[in-house]
Amino acid sequence: MNNGPVIGYEEDVGRRTTFRLFYPESVFSDPVHYDPNTTAVLVVFKPHDLKWLWDLLSGQRLIRTNAFWKKPAMRMIYKANQIRILDPAITRRAAHEWLHLPTKFAKQEKPKHPTTGLIAITFALHICSDVHLAGFKYNFSDRNSVLHYYGNDTMSLMIQNGYHDIAAEQRLLKELIDHHIVINLTEE
Repeated sequence: MNNGPVIGYEEDVGRRTTFRLFYPESVFSDPVHYDPNTTAVLVVFKPHDLKWLWDLLSGQRLIRTNAFWKKPAMRMIYKANQIRILDPAITRRAAHEWLHLPTKFAKQEKPKHPTTGLIAITFALHICSDVHLAGFKYNFSDRNSVLHYYGNDTMSLMIQNGYHDIAAEQRLLKELIDHHIVINLTEE
């Protein structure tokens, strides 16, 4: 998902990425991460995400980047035939049917949406007969605990970001695991 690297982490994450879900602020732009066998799936959160993709694929220069929460990728390493756009119904199901997030937010309130991880699980449940999970456990008691198998982002970043309801996601994941809808490979 997003910009989670494979190179250098093969023993932990495998050697193949069939689908890579991403959004403009999280996609790789360094060609070292290019995999010709990966299908890159854009998760659209806002109309600007589609405009961003169109501009990159049509060779236009990105002019407005202030519509993004951080600077989006300015070039695409994937070829146009590798890119798909995730059906928004998948994100909607994760947000509103599973997490019960509101559909409208006050102007001063940050709109909440599912993490790319939960959207990926929702997507996987639509296309796979078996879904196995690894690494979907957050340590709420330690704000300095790492978020991913790579990088230095910590739980404090996730907490201050405010765009996700991590507690609701953890409850949902526990329910999916307890009901044997998904299999947790990293159960402690």
